[in-house]
Amino acid sequence: IYMTVQEETLFTWKSPSRPFKKREKEFFTTIAAIVFLLAVILVFVKEFLLIAAIVALSFVAYVLATIPPEIVEHRISNLGIDSVNHFYKWEELVSFWFSQRWGQPILMVQTKLRFPGRLVILFEEKDREKIKIELSKYLTFKEKPEKNWMDDAAKWLGEKVPLETTKNLEPRTTN
Repeated sequence: IYMTVQEETLFTWKSPSRPFKKREKEFFTTIAAIVFLLAVILVFVKEFLLIAAIVALSFVAYVLATIPPEIVEHRISNLGIDSVNHFYKWEELVSFWFSQRWGQPILMVQTKLRFPGRLVILFEEKDREKIKIELSKYLTFKEKPEKNWMDDAAKWLGEKVPLETTKNLEPRTTN
């Protein structure tokens, strides 16, 4: 005997589809300089396909940095999470935590799926507790996520190769 469970929406909200930060001219200039230097080096070793891939990736970076994200709907139901017109069943999800990027609160959901490994969902700060309550019924909440080698590599690269300077609000003092 098969029992069908009726889907019930527990919470829904709208947010931008991805984190977005308006970039300065310095960001684009730095990327262009890096791409140019890599292209010059790769011309000497005749890696034209790799040059094309790097140019394509830099174009994607340009588009993502200049075009604001669209507003999408997210929904938590008793059967899973519906985000950007893709439904993730509870069986495919492992845990969740909250993060922040460029001043925007983000819900991170770890999946069992190979791709995507994590769902990145923006939300408004006023909805944090409601989202936490509903997700805690089905997933494990983590205060701090487990770091993997990709997180460490991204952090290291971001520190070593900053694409734009961060502006300090307080003036420097010398002793």
